[in-house]
Amino acid sequence: MSFSSVCRRVGLKELVSNVNVYPSASEATGGLNLLFRRWATKKTAGSTKNGRDSNPKYLGVKKFGGEKVIPGNIIVRQRGTRFHPGDYVGMGKDHTLYALKEGHVRFERHKLSGRKWVHVDPQEGHILHPIYQNAAASDAASQAYAS
Repeated sequence: MSFSSVCRRVGLKELVSNVNVYPSASEATGGLNLLFRRWATKKTAGSTKNGRDSNPKYLGVKKFGGEKVIPGNIIVRQRGTRFHPGDYVGMGKDHTLYALKEGHVRFERHKLSGRKWVHVDPQEGHILHPIYQNAAASDAASQAYAS
């Protein structure tokens, strides 16, 4: 039995030629419909992941080493304690360092730990706070002992 005779008996030619490519609505309701009638010609507009921008925070060093400051001048604006407050330097709740006395800014880096300190050296004629007087006296004594 040849393939052509089987096709004639089943009526394959009639089945293939009489298939409706775009069936009507009444035909689509009954049975399983595997044919798609329409396709989208464009993608749908999705939301973008970009499109937001925040204002700059203007962080960084505002007064550099050797510059003159007055009480209240901001020396460093930072996130976290990249710089630590030293003599006559205060720290705000957002870790901003500011001058407490009039003088000149001095930056210092600890040799072993690498921690950075910011100090304000008071100008001449300024009365030192007792805490800083003791520190200055001990520094002078250690330098005299070393030499």
